[in-house]
Amino acid sequence: MSLSYTAEKQVAIAAVRRACMLTASVFNKLVKNETLTKDDKTPVTVGDYSAQAVINTILNRAFPSDPIVGEEDSADLRPESATTLRNRIVELANETLTAPIQSGEEASWGLGPEHAQTPEQIMDVIDKGNYGGSSTGRKPPQNHR
Repeated sequence: MSLSYTAEKQVAIAAVRRACMLTASVFNKLVKNETLTKDDKTPVTVGDYSAQAVINTILNRAFPSDPIVGEEDSADLRPESATTLRNRIVELANETLTAPIQSGEEASWGLGPEHAQTPEQIMDVIDKGNYGGSSTGRKPPQNHR
């Protein structure tokens, strides 16, 4: 039996396209001090957090029952002391999410001008990537629409 991953491919292409838009924007606008250093001493930029928010939004909306494995979490962004950095991440993510719908994309994935998210929603969607993974993998594709 051949499994078709047509919907997954369409969503993946849209997520990568949007993440590329975001990272290109960050590259052109990155301001000094728009990074955090994680406990393991590795830097994480506003682009890392924002890209994860965009990708997780699309994946979560397209496949709401699928867990997501991501690299970042929002713990360091939630305190009052991180307001400036958090606001920048929200701005970048929303700039990317609210860009006009492109060919192959769907508004139901959280994309388009009417899909801006609040700071709390952005932090929560970043945390959607906190799944640790498993050895069982994903169930075969179904019609997720």
